[in-house]
Amino acid sequence: MQRCVVVTGVSSGIGWGIAKVLLKEGFRVFGTVRKQADADRLQAEFGSSFVPLLMDVTDGAAVKLSADKVREFLGNSTLSGLVNNAGISLVGPLLHQPLEEFRQQLEVNLVAPLLVTQAFAPLLGADRTRTGPPGRIVNISSVGGKMGAPFLGMYAATKHGLEGLSESLRRELMLYGIDVVIVEPGYVNTPILDKAEADDVGRYKETDFGAILDRFAQGFLAAGRQGLPPTAIGQVVHKALVARQPQVTYTVAQRKFLNWTLPRLLPARTVDRIIGQRLGLVPPGTKTR
Repeated sequence: MQRCVVVTGVSSGIGWGIAKVLLKEGFRVFGTVRKQADADRLQAEFGSSFVPLLMDVTDGAAVKLSADKVREFLGNSTLSGLVNNAGISLVGPLLHQPLEEFRQQLEVNLVAPLLVTQAFAPLLGADRTRTGPPGRIVNISSVGGKMGAPFLGMYAATKHGLEGLSESLRRELMLYGIDVVIVEPGYVNTPILDKAEADDVGRYKETDFGAILDRFAQGFLAAGRQGLPPTAIGQVVHKALVARQPQVTYTVAQRKFLNWTLPRLLPARTVDRIIGQRLGLVPPGTKTR
């Protein structure tokens, strides 16, 4: 029987790349979108092995309806995988960023993955009456799930939380043989960069962070446009779903030693100083520890 996987947030970016790779590898992909127009577009692009699920990942009722739709399709078989990918990132200095933006990111990036997992876990094998091997859960975190960048503090907090939730969940779900794998992308060239470029970071221009934030945003966008293609993340997700003994965490980043390994080996104060001097967060003449 064709392996089936649910992927959240497939309308563009990383989710689109994941769906594209899994379809190529022979999976049937149930992909969540929020707009009917995106469902129609992706159905035409991906063909009959793609099944759109119209839902907002923060809407419990809509998530339940989607789980019921997948359950009906599967019959008594298990679902091979669930990929919690949907997420948002809103930029700003923590001292001034509206708390409502934090709540929004928490709902989408942290609460929703648990909501979706609870709805689909029975299909993955928590319902022991189902036949077939237990499925796997892949949670899309970020390098920000281990390292907090300035002006991405709210996003980093949600991804740090997702990593902790994933670790606890992985240990609990050993009871059912359901594995939980984390994928941590670095810079990925996706349409979210166009949205980031359009975001009004100018609302902070009268704060002490105004010029610094503008410098950060330009560097962030430039690095992102040179980032990995979304399908590169899709290939890693495929590995996480089918590997005989998958890693607990896959970090997918360009220049991995410089951008990932070295910053995690250096003392935190040293990394603070490097970032601070590069962005201008350390006033001239200030002695840093």
